[in-house]
Amino acid sequence: MRAQLARVDAVLVQAVIAAALSFAHLHDVASAAGQDGWKAWAYPVSVDLLLVAAWCRLRSGDAKAASWCWFVIALVASLGANVATAGLLDMDQVPAWLRILVAGWPAVAFLGGTLLAHSAPTTTAETEVEVIEDQEGAPEASPEMPPRPAIEPAPKRPAVPVPAALIDHARKVAAEHHTRTGAPIDIQTLRARLGVPAPMAEAVAAEL
Repeated sequence: MRAQLARVDAVLVQAVIAAALSFAHLHDVASAAGQDGWKAWAYPVSVDLLLVAAWCRLRSGDAKAASWCWFVIALVASLGANVATAGLLDMDQVPAWLRILVAGWPAVAFLGGTLLAHSAPTTTAETEVEVIEDQEGAPEASPEMPPRPAIEPAPKRPAVPVPAALIDHARKVAAEHHTRTGAPIDIQTLRARLGVPAPMAEAVAAEL
């Protein structure tokens, strides 16, 4: 537990140091580009907020292409300030292109933050409705499915006397039909196989 806390503390200290240095470098570049006073301190806040917003959208899994784009833009701005203040840039004579980039950064950061904050998520209401419909339309799984009847139920009619031998023969015909087709035998097919009138076929079906 103590070792884990020590690793976490080390990471937090490293993150604070890196953030402070990057914050200071962005402030120095903005100040050298002509943004004095509170404006110079607002630039590093703007860069870091855009970086955090893009990273949060990447973690959520929504709009990854746009999130990566704005994450890279903010990262380049932060790294560029760190490199520029390492002696590669004359802070007393800042080139015109850098002044243009610094002056245009607020509009770029506002556009990126707005798109990241208000872009529609990938999972829309229509997709959720389709998923619900698919779930409702899917048959429910049952560990023990009841056997299908050997014959479809027939409407109730007045009782007709049926010989026992005919019923036994009808059972064999119905079982053979079910084995061959996988479906219960209907009354019309049963009547044709037995060669009996419709009332007799219905009475046999009722007995089955």
